[in-house]
Amino acid sequence: MTALHAPPPRPVRGAAVSRAVSGAAAVLIPPARAALLLVGVSVVVFAATEVLPGDAAGLRAVPGATEEQVGDLRAELGLDAPAWRRYLAWAAGLATGDLGTSLLNGRPVADAVAQRLPATLTLVAGALAPAAPAMLALGWWAGAAARGGRVLTAVLTGGAALPAAVVAGGLAALLSGVWGLVPPVSTLPPGAAPVSRPDLLLLPVLSMALPTALFGAGLISGAVTDAVRRPHVADAHRRGRPPWRIALTDVLPFVLPPFTRVLAVSAGGLIAAATVVETLFGYPGLGSLLVSAVAARDTPTVQAVAMLAATVVVAGLLVSDLIAAAVTPRGRAA
Repeated sequence: MTALHAPPPRPVRGAAVSRAVSGAAAVLIPPARAALLLVGVSVVVFAATEVLPGDAAGLRAVPGATEEQVGDLRAELGLDAPAWRRYLAWAAGLATGDLGTSLLNGRPVADAVAQRLPATLTLVAGALAPAAPAMLALGWWAGAAARGGRVLTAVLTGGAALPAAVVAGGLAALLSGVWGLVPPVSTLPPGAAPVSRPDLLLLPVLSMALPTALFGAGLISGAVTDAVRRPHVADAHRRGRPPWRIALTDVLPFVLPPFTRVLAVSAGGLIAAATVVETLFGYPGLGSLLVSAVAARDTPTVQAVAMLAATVVVAGLLVSDLIAAAVTPRGRAA
């Protein structure tokens, strides 16, 4: 009678290879997705500037210029080439860091962006610094509220829907008109750094920070609500764990990934909001540069500012995806 032998253990090499592939995918897929997203955004940005009425040649032509003269100027500016060819040339320049040449003054667009970028980054950082903790605290409060959570979230969302011009105008009327605490405009003296005049930064920073905090809080509240309702959180309460420990170890890991995504979107949104705020307060940043470029149909400058805002959002989302992969707990009940 033949003795029965236990089957040999199955090799674990397959599982190791699977884990290695999964790890490589987690690292490689988000950057590839971000690159494809930027390509799609570039197509949308270029198409949006193409449908603007008129062009730089028509605006730069001398009064009374003939169609032939305008056509010659259009050819000189490179606007007579087919749209697809101009897009490919522009995209190739973006890939090498060349933002193109301004159709308004012939200067490199990168120079104009570099000159205005520090002022706008100061505004964005100044607005995001108070908005980030405020949106997390308000969103946590609304999402974890046993009663009235939906009402609080609706109030936050409604406040975030207020137009930037309304928020800026209201704050200017209150802080400058009624209380006289800050100047009504934020025009910097020539050569002055933005941080050297914090009184000029207060109005634009608050005008951008307030709706950003409310917008983010409305989104984060939903993530908090989902997290506190998870079975492992209820189990932690039954076992008598301290509330602060439950918040840090059982709830926060599920809230942190959406929080970082909200921050990424908010950063790009703040650059867009700067268009309104900088124009209202006379602040010399990218927003006012964008407004003047749109008025002059200086499409390379418009495209550069739009792509910069989009890149901030996409880069932030990429970082948030990597953070989510690193901190999201595995194996807990959904």
